Amino acid sequence: MLAPDTWVPLAEILRPHGLRGELKLKVFNEDSDVLLSQEDVLVRLSGEEHEVSVDRARRAGDAILMKLYSVDDCDKAAELRGALVCARRASFPLLEDGEFYTCDVIGARVLLRSGEGYDELGTVKAVQSYPSADALVVQAADGG
Repeated sequence: MLAPDTWVPLAEILRPHGLRGELKLKVFNEDSDVLLSQEDVLVRLSGEEHEVSVDRARRAGDAILMKLYSVDDCDKAAELRGALVCARRASFPLLEDGEFYTCDVIGARVLLRSGEGYDELGTVKAVQSYPSADALVVQAADGG
């Protein structure tokens, strides 16, 4: 599992919404309400990261509309188009037994049952989401 203070990307800024700096976010998991309860988020854009206070956030269909502190007009909001909005792992709701968050799979060992034991295939490096399924990207243990 990720460290509690790790920032996890949960949405992408699509565009400004209105004239007063509100942002329309495409949430990676449309069922998640984590971003609605955040006091602060991390905004990642072009290799730069800034922790920013959230003035307010609300649902708008399958998106979230968020107003960040110091983003007060449409032009400033437009500069953030394409940025990732991240929340700390510690802010995620607790899970039931047998459930896991995708971000917690990164770094996990991938094992293959072999006879009575297991062979290590590698380590999960990323999760790719496709329309029909999610796929694990694995760095092979043998370097291949």
